[in-house]
Formats: sequence, structure tokens, C-alpha cells
Amino acid sequence: MSKVCYVALSGGVDSAAAALVLKKQGYEVRGVTLRLKPDNSADKDIADAKAVADCLGISFTVLDRREEFKRITDYFCNEYLKGRTPNPCVVCNPTIKFGELVKYAKENGAEFLATGHYADILKDENGIFYIKKAPSRKDQSYFLCKLNQEILSFVRFPLSAYTKEEVRELAQQAGLNVAEKKDSQEVCFIPDDDYISFIEKEKSPKENFGSFISSDGDILGEHKGIYKYTIGQRKGLGAFGKPMYVLKLDAINNTVTVGDNNELFKEEIVCEDVSFVSGTIPEGTLFCDVKIRCAAKPAPATLTMVKPSSCVIKFSEPQRAAAAGQTAAIYNGDILLGGGTII
Repeated sequence: MSKVCYVALSGGVDSAAAALVLKKQGYEVRGVTLRLKPDNSADKDIADAKAVADCLGISFTVLDRREEFKRITDYFCNEYLKGRTPNPCVVCNPTIKFGELVKYAKENGAEFLATGHYADILKDENGIFYIKKAPSRKDQSYFLCKLNQEILSFVRFPLSAYTKEEVRELAQQAGLNVAEKKDSQEVCFIPDDDYISFIEKEKSPKENFGSFISSDGDILGEHKGIYKYTIGQRKGLGAFGKPMYVLKLDAINNTVTVGDNNELFKEEIVCEDVSFVSGTIPEGTLFCDVKIRCAAKPAPATLTMVKPSSCVIKFSEPQRAAAAGQTAAIYNGDILLGGGTII
């Protein structure tokens, strides 16, 4: 009898290819999709996922987790209203996407849950699981930095050694409807990448104009609301006589500090809610590489824990536009060690 596994089908080509690879390996593959978006906005992706399941001849289940997912969208909006830049995918993965799906797969007799992520899972001689960066430029390990041992022991990433081009070719050869479907570059629940409109629809924030100020505290003009700006932003600030960038967002005093590009660079950041994939907190100074956003290159740094879940990170070279609320992912070479939230 074939061993049972579930594949999280998102309606995209990556998860479809993951299901295809596992079916070719002889597993009894079952497809499962989470309905997370409000209203009917997920219908197209769910229909695409079902078409993949039908093409592969596998079962397909839709789990409605919109109520649970509301915690993620609330977090997203509230962080922006506090002058922070949230990372909803990092928060969602352990709690909703993996958390809910692992629970369901275990309850239904699966050997493991698989997804279409570009990353790999390793197990060391002590039985500890780690995440390894994929060699592909599509590596997604950054977003997995909050996964724990319980999840990693039950999850597989069948596409870890594949490139995107190889994945599309697999899907084409199998006649899958999503073979040429474009990748989503946006937060999954934000229509048209317009996060400002989403926040206004969800939270109806009061019109609260405030002041643009310089690093010295001089008032330079009027801003249109804290949540409409992010650290490092240049466009949409107005005219200051020279290029200016957002340096700081202060929701308490309702000010947006702007200045020169060179003021965006920091040698040191502090992180809270720090966790490590292994479950073990390092002692002393940890020499590592840190990514302060998903598109950033890992930068050499030293990390020192100051509390059980807080740390100070000092970079070998100053890093640009570290934003409060964003995730700092911690690596040792290609191995993802964990991550925390920049404050």
C-alpha cells in the first residue's frame, strides 16, 4: 500500500509540481487548500488547485480558515498603524499555513505534509531538523524562519533541488493548467498590492495628518498618515528641494522623520520575539549572517542574546533601511538558524 501524504495546493505551479513529483515517487498524494482570503477573492486560486488535483487524479479538500486568518490581517493593519513594517508571511507560516495543515494531515493519517517551497530540510546526527537555503534564486527560506521542530519533522519540500524553469517544464509535460501561471509577487490578501486601501477598508483609520521633521526635529511639511509610509521610502513624500528618505516613523508623536540616504544605514539593530529553529538559544556571541528583509543579501554579523527572546545584532558593515516590524532572519552559511522582529 502506498504511503499517504498531503500536498498544500495553492493554485500555483510550484505546489502543483510538488504534488506531481511525489506522485511519481509512488506516494498516495492528497491535495488540500486553505481558504484564507475574505469573501470570494480566493475562488480563482482554489479552482486552479482543484483542476491540478483532477489532472493528477488525486483527492482535493478545501479547509476554510478565514476566521483564524483574520488574526494575520489584523496584525498586518495594526502594525502599519503603529508605524511599523509587518511581515505577514513569517507570522502566518507557523500558525496558519503550516500549523493548520500539519494538524489536518496528521489527523487524517498522512506520513507528511509537502509544500512547493524552494528550501530544504536537513536532520543532523542528534535528530535536530534545520532549514537549508535552496540553490535556486527562488530560495524562500527567509519566510520559514519561525518554523519549529514539530513542524519541520513532519514537512517536506520536494522542489528543494529544482529551478523555477525546471518546475515549469515538469508542469508543462504533465499538462497541468498552471504551468505558465505567473508567480504572485504580492502579499496574498492585498488586492493589486494596494496595502493602504486595504488598511483603510479594514480599520477605517481617522484622518490624522502630522509633521515631516528633520533628524534635528525641524518641521519640514505635513504628512498624510503614519501608515502610508515605510522606512527607506523616497517617492510620494513631496518636495523638499533635494531627495529625502523616510528615516523613522513615530506613531505616538505622529511624526515622519526624513533625511539623507546615508542616514538610513545602521551598524546595530535590536530584535524581539527571537526564536531558533533548533529550539536551543545560543550562549555567548554567535557569528552569523543576517537578512533584514526578504530581498536583502545576508550580511555578516554578531548576535548576542540579551533576554531569552531578545538580541542585539552588530553588522560588520552598516545595513540600509532596517525597519521596525520587519523580520531579521539568521543564517549560518546556507543553514537558516531562526529569526526575530526588528524593533
